[in-house]
Amino acid sequence: MKVNAYLEITMKIDEINRPAAAKVYMDYRGPFLQTISGALTKDLLIRDEDVQVLHGFDSTEHARAYLESAMFQNDVFVGLKPLWSAEPEVRIYAVA
Repeated sequence: MKVNAYLEITMKIDEINRPAAAKVYMDYRGPFLQTISGALTKDLLIRDEDVQVLHGFDSTEHARAYLESAMFQNDVFVGLKPLWSAEPEVRIYAVA
């Protein structure tokens, strides 16, 4: 399958909390790829100023649906929220 959409979540996470954020990423990467409809890729991108998780999907509809999924709402969001130093930026992109 071809990636037709990306969900980008950019988070301000202090350096001391980044190992905990990486653990949340690793804990849910496999289940995300195996169980979320349309999920194709998931990458953790680290910069000095922020941390991004880039999710590849087969459609923008599946990217939007993931944000409403039980995994995101009850597990990923709950695990990451205490680590944020600001509200995250969430963007969905269609691949041209």
